Amino acid sequence: MKFSLVAALVVVLAVAHGSEAGSLVKRDVQADVDKITRIINDMSASLTASTQELVDKVKALEVTNTAQSYVDDSKAKLQPLVEKVQAEAAKMQEHMKPVLANIEEQMKPLTDNIQEQVKPLTDMVEKFFQQVMDQTKALMPPQ
Repeated sequence: MKFSLVAALVVVLAVAHGSEAGSLVKRDVQADVDKITRIINDMSASLTASTQELVDKVKALEVTNTAQSYVDDSKAKLQPLVEKVQAEAAKMQEHMKPVLANIEEQMKPLTDNIQEQVKPLTDMVEKFFQQVMDQTKALMPPQ
């Protein structure tokens, strides 16, 4: 699109220059040539910049598409492995249930015994803290 605008501008300038050429008595041809050269150079720079910008956008889109296809391919390759690991984990959990139940049965008497032995100690510590609190309250001035 920019190229067609540039081409149209060059045609307009050429027509304008040609129509002025017949009516002018004496003009500075070098100044007109310099002006047209500068305009063409500006249009060329603009066209180059626009083309480079378009190329950069296309490259960025290609990189994005490549990355997305890589992610999709990786997911597709890993999905069977994930399913297999999940199935193995479920099997392992089923195998471990009886073992864990057996360990729990063996540990129950031990934990009950420890709890019975620790209970008097915890009661004693609780009474001690209650006494400390009562003594602290007695030392505080009345409010």
